[in-house]
Order: sequence, then structure tokens, then C-alpha cells
Amino acid sequence: MSRQVTEGRYFVEAPQGGLGRRLPLVIDAPHSGHVFPPDFDTIAPTAAILACGDAYVDELWSVATHHGATLVAALFPRAYIDANRAEHDIDPELLASLWPHDARPQAYSERGVGLLHRFAAPNVPLYDRRLSVAEVERRIHDYYLPYRQALRDALDAAWHRHGVVWHLNCHSMRSRGGALDIDAGMSRADVLVSDGNGTTADPAFSRWVIAEFTRLGYRVAYNTPGGEDGGGDLVRHFGRPAERRHSVQIELNQALYLNESHGEKHDGFPALQSQLGQFAAALAAYAEQHSEEV
Repeated sequence: MSRQVTEGRYFVEAPQGGLGRRLPLVIDAPHSGHVFPPDFDTIAPTAAILACGDAYVDELWSVATHHGATLVAALFPRAYIDANRAEHDIDPELLASLWPHDARPQAYSERGVGLLHRFAAPNVPLYDRRLSVAEVERRIHDYYLPYRQALRDALDAAWHRHGVVWHLNCHSMRSRGGALDIDAGMSRADVLVSDGNGTTADPAFSRWVIAEFTRLGYRVAYNTPGGEDGGGDLVRHFGRPAERRHSVQIELNQALYLNESHGEKHDGFPALQSQLGQFAAALAAYAEQHSEEV
């Protein structure tokens, strides 16, 4: 395994075996981390903190590295700082003093799940105090920005080599929307594909992704509310289809592979991982067909 780990913050796993060369495919998993930074002074139970992330998504998608893809994954938990939020999405309710930088809270912060989460779960606060400006700055400087730079580097390397890059921003989701979600109480599809309503990727590529998951037997939804109104910040930040930089967010229903009550894998995990391998093989063929090395 060709995996480079950076100080407990993230890892980058290079393509291995399979095609024997890098394709312009980048997978990222920003919410699967479970390494608690030393300064994560939280009162929430560990189980609740991990449950608000995307358990095992990095492991599920690691099969894509056997088909020419590069995998970038966070090691820190989503509840510590959310790499899939805009840097300015700061929740003023969490701060002990006025934020001295750009602060434009979005709807995520209003629900307590912005750049810095207020809750690990509904009615389960993360802190019994307000955070200092210095510790928030440290989280951004030491964790948030390095992760996004690693993803940027992987995307840029692929784009410069091939003149095109396809980026899958990978997550999981509860089988029903939770109290902090905009689709609270609603049943969810097996797979949710989001592309900023056609702004972060060529819709033809999104249609291909949907068709491939459908072919594998999954119920697929497209740009529905569970997909954060068309995708989170990473696909919106990096997706520029006019420049042949295509970013699509993919969310897998946790019921396919996880006991949602206990956060443990169930017997569906190997089957889902195997089918993701089939998807990755088809994606590699798609990339081979639609790109050329420059």
C-alpha cells in the first residue's frame, strides 16, 4: 500500500496495482477521521462524535486505488473541524470573542453544523464553553487548510498530467434525515449524487455516475435535500467543469454497510466494497476513454 500519512491530519494513497499508472481520478473522504487531536476538549461521548462522521467511507473507497485513482482522506473527526465547509462559515455562538477574520455564517452554522460544529448529535453539545479565537485559528491552520491543500495538490497534478480530472467527494448518510438535517425524518435513497445542480461537473458525467450505480442495483437520487442542496463546499470550491475539472459528491446510505445504532460494520460491508470496486473499474474505463496524457 502506497500511503503517505501527514502528522495525523490526513493521508494520501497513491494508485497501486491494477492499471499500473495514475488516471485523472481523485477520491476524497473528508469525514471519516477518528484520530482526536490533543486539544479537542469536548464533553460529548466518543460514540456520538464518531456517529456524526462518515464511518469507514475511506476504507470502502480505497478499492479505487487499484484502478488508477488517488485517495485523499482526513484523519481528524468531522466534529473537530469540518473540511467540507467554507472557511468563513463560522458560528458566532461558539466563539468567546469577536472573530477577527472573514465571517459569513451559512445555513449550516445556523443548524449547528458549520465549519465548527455546535452539536455531536441533536441535544448533544460538543462543548460546555466557548472556543477562543486562537484555538479556532489553530484548527484551521493545522488541519482544515492542510487537508484542502492536499486535495488541491492531487487534483492539480491529475489535471496538469491529463488536461482533465474527475473528483468524487465521498460521504455516507443515515438512512433517514436526522434532526439537524434539512431532510429531517425523510427516507433516503441508497446513493445520493450531487453536483451543485449541474454547476460542479458536466451533467453528462453525473448522469454516467447515476447510470452506473443504477446498473449495480442501487436506488439513486440526484441533488435532493439530503445532498446539502446540491453538494457541500468541496465540490463547489474545486468543481469547474468549463476547465474540465469535474467534482461530484457521492453519499452512500449507511444501512448498506453499517449498524447505524452501534456504528459497526455488518455483513453488507464486503458486498458494498466489492461493488464499489466494480464502479471504480468502470470509472477507470470512462477516464481512459475521455482523457489523454499530456
